[in-house]
Amino acid sequence: MCELLGMSANVPTDICFSFTGLMQRGGRTGPHKDGWGIVFYEGKGVRTFKDPQPSSQSRIAQLVQEYPIKSCAVVSHIRQANRGGIALENTHPFTRELWGRYWTFAHNGQLTGYKSKLKTGRHKPVGDTDSELAFCWILHELERKYPRKPGNMAAMFRHVASLCDRLRALGVFNMLLTDGEYLMTYCSNNLHWITRRAPFGPARLIDEEVEIDFQQETTPNDVVTVIATQPLTNNEQWRKMQPGEFNLFHLGERIAGNGAWSTI
Repeated sequence: MCELLGMSANVPTDICFSFTGLMQRGGRTGPHKDGWGIVFYEGKGVRTFKDPQPSSQSRIAQLVQEYPIKSCAVVSHIRQANRGGIALENTHPFTRELWGRYWTFAHNGQLTGYKSKLKTGRHKPVGDTDSELAFCWILHELERKYPRKPGNMAAMFRHVASLCDRLRALGVFNMLLTDGEYLMTYCSNNLHWITRRAPFGPARLIDEEVEIDFQQETTPNDVVTVIATQPLTNNEQWRKMQPGEFNLFHLGERIAGNGAWSTI
């Protein structure tokens, strides 16, 4: 299976610390060696880096690790291929335009019997993964229900959650979805999150001998939520999502969802 990483923050924040932990799982501490990608939102634009090489060996990943790009919304993915070959076009995250904004999607899991059930409209997959087809189907279903951008975004994301329920019936479906302002998570079996706010403290990575004191890197008003398939640190309390649970984050805060989480 693949691994996901997302971030929602109330101020532009770099994700170098968390990405440093994730990239080690791409071929060094984990088996996810079939490519990686990351998308940063900057205003209405997106900055995208992808590579079909293992993230632990990728020079592009090293650049991202060392270059502190600041963003309020980030989605990243390391891949262990099951549907579709190892190729750049099959590398997550995927980005498409909807209602005049860029939407970005990444998926962890595997679907079966899905091709005849997932019809698309103007959004067509470029690669041959079940993930990209599922993303195109979600966008098609959203356009059918909302020809124009909806006024109630929380209600719209609840509709997305109902679409995710249908996809979960076809297999494992953990996902991240963002338009740069809102970040939605949906869990099928493995997804965790943590919200960091004052008083900040130290955090220590599991996959690399790196520790950071967020007290030295933040202001008292900062709020940052990080979502990952598995916890990235071993000295913080991460919340584990339950099957069928979704959460909606805006500027670092959880503003909607349906779950009651366990803490690990």
